[in-house]
Amino acid sequence: MQLLAVPMASSGGGGITLLIPLILIVGMIWFMSRTQRKQRERQAQTVASLAPGTKVITTSGLVGIVEETDDDYVTLEISDGVLVQVVKAAIGRIIPDEDVTADEATDSTDEAADAVEEPAADKDPVDVPDAGRDKADGKVQDAPKTPPTHTEN
Repeated sequence: MQLLAVPMASSGGGGITLLIPLILIVGMIWFMSRTQRKQRERQAQTVASLAPGTKVITTSGLVGIVEETDDDYVTLEISDGVLVQVVKAAIGRIIPDEDVTADEATDSTDEAADAVEEPAADKDPVDVPDAGRDKADGKVQDAPKTPPTHTEN
């Protein structure tokens, strides 16, 4: 009996197949750290630009006007006479002043109100005698009610 030694087929490029996933992992980590660094820089700029009278939104959704800033805390007025002290890191973003946009909005609503014609007083209103009424007893029927589409737990 004769045994023949046949060499095993190699996968070829064994080093490169291990190197590609490693490069991908390092690239993902670098990209995520870069994104987080940019977010931290934006947050630092937002906190640095806080001044009394600035309207802000906190990370928890609280809207208020900055009354006072300290080293670590910001005092917000969330309603007339209601002051809340929050950590500076809790300031999510600054709301830009809407004075210009509010003036433009009032101008456009004034123009729209002028464009609407008022109904003439001498015209008779349209009267439809049986519209929306049940013929049998003369009572107004309610619209059919649809069941809720989901239930709450």
